Amino acid sequence: MQDTEVLAVLRASTPRRVLGVVALGSLGLLMLYLALVQPSAMVWQLVMVALGALILFLAERMWRATSHTLELTREGLRSDDGVMIARIADLASVERGVFAFKPSNGFSIRLKTKAPAAWQPGLWWRVGRRIGVGGVTASTNAKVMAEIMEDQMNRQAAPD
Repeated sequence: MQDTEVLAVLRASTPRRVLGVVALGSLGLLMLYLALVQPSAMVWQLVMVALGALILFLAERMWRATSHTLELTREGLRSDDGVMIARIADLASVERGVFAFKPSNGFSIRLKTKAPAAWQPGLWWRVGRRIGVGGVTASTNAKVMAEIMEDQMNRQAAPD
């Protein structure tokens, strides 16, 4: 049986979650409104309707994605719906500095091997060997999770 002790939990901050979704939703509605009231060429109206619909879709997707939490266990980083985001054994580095390419209030992970692309808006994304964690999360919790993850990575790499 594998150890499933949860070492750290990262969830979306409710005010940031609501603000992010409202901002996206407002932008989508504004695009649709402008498409309907602004006299312009039919092509531009269709483009604005398509963009407005896409932005509203992303706002809804962000709302669903940020309802989940991320859990760090000794095995790796996973979502509470069972999706394994990164295994500790596959970590190359954890970056959380000011100049690191990372989401706001979060951190970045570099893997040893490529992983399939995935995206949960406002919570995490994965492209190739890079993973970004954060967005509408609390920066303090993300920092703690990154530190524990670095510690787990270093313990696994150190000889016994």
